[in-house]
Order: sequence, then structure tokens, then C-alpha cells
Amino acid sequence: MDTPVSLWTRISEALSSLARGEGLATVFDRLRTPPERSVAFTIAVIALGAKLAKADGQVTRDEVAAFRQVFTIQPEEEGNAARVFNLARSDVAGFDAWARRIAVMFGPGAEVLKDLLEGLFLIALADGEYHPAEDAFLAEVARVFGLSDACFRSIRARLVPGAEPDPWMVLGVAAGTSLPDVRKAWRALVRETHPDRAAARGLPPEVVKLAERRLIAVNRAWEVISGRRGG
Repeated sequence: MDTPVSLWTRISEALSSLARGEGLATVFDRLRTPPERSVAFTIAVIALGAKLAKADGQVTRDEVAAFRQVFTIQPEEEGNAARVFNLARSDVAGFDAWARRIAVMFGPGAEVLKDLLEGLFLIALADGEYHPAEDAFLAEVARVFGLSDACFRSIRARLVPGAEPDPWMVLGVAAGTSLPDVRKAWRALVRETHPDRAAARGLPPEVVKLAERRLIAVNRAWEVISGRRGG
């Protein structure tokens, strides 16, 4: 698995081609297959995060700080990371184009796309507000990712302040579903969400970290429902 330093170093090397007139999207397309898939993934996520950061009309220090929570950036790699972030902000392609690139890479509805959407929520919420423009941005990203509206609402309910997480929604089942069926849904989500699956695919450590957060929420939802039912 890539270490943060080696990953950012490889990204910097990939971006060296920009001096020859190539755009960020061209670099992504050239690297989106193994063994450099994690480099392309990171570039695409940065592009989405940069465009989200200005979806509400401004880029704040808090949003940049939240970006650092999603991506582990060593001090010696800050220059490389800033270069990618600034290039992504000025990239002419719309955010939906970058969302489609990522969706094609993993396939519509892939679990890693849910983790990525959560990371984008963290960036949106970093300034203490959840702007309607950010909500529209994230809803459209979820749609392009092939994620259901229920999935989007579930993530929003868990992460947006003031919205108490609905355990039924977190597990993707209707309120009142029988305990055996809830248990089945919970076990399926645990298998799909487990960080080891992200690690096995050779994805960046940041994706594994996001998967860990989601797994905690899935298990907590099961504990709440099973506790109510005496299961």
C-alpha cells in the first residue's frame, strides 16, 4: 500500500507532464489503470474537493483544513498537494465530469464511492455551515456516482449537524423491518464497508480511514436497533 509520502511524490512526478501543456484530466486518464490507479484516484478526489470548496462562493481556511483531514499530507509534501489543489480549482472541467471519471473507475454504486462522498461532506461542513449550493453539489455527485437518494440522505443525516442519525436509514432498511432482515442488511454492509476491502484494492490510506468511520456508524446503527428489539 502507498505511504502518504510516496503517493504525493508520484503525483508530483505525474504532474510534471503539465509543463508540456497537458491538462489535469489528461494526467488522470493516463494513470487510471493499475499500477498507478491510486494516483489517479487521489487527483480526481482533489479535483472534486477543490470544486466543492468553492461551491458556496468562497474557499475558507476551514475547508482547506478539512481537506487535510481527508488526505494525510506530510509537511514536505505540502507544496505538491497545494499545486494539485490549485490546478483542480482552475480546471475547466465541471465537477460532474470529475465525478463521472471516478464512477467509471470503480463502477456505479461502489462502496468506495460512499466513503468518498462522506469525505466531501466533511469538506462542506468544515466552515460550520451547510450551504444549499453544497447540498445540491453533493446530491448531484451522489447521482453521478450511481448512489441512491436514500444513501445520500443517510450520509447527510449522519454528518450534518442537527440531523440525528436514523439507524434504519443508516442500514438502508425501512423502519419496523424484522430483526432477522435487519441483521442480514447489517452483515452485508459490514462485509461491503470493511476497511480491509479498501486496503486489498490498493486504495490510498485515506480511503481506508473513511471506510473505518463508516463501519463504526453501521455497527452503531445495528446496536441501536437490536437493543430496541431485545436482539
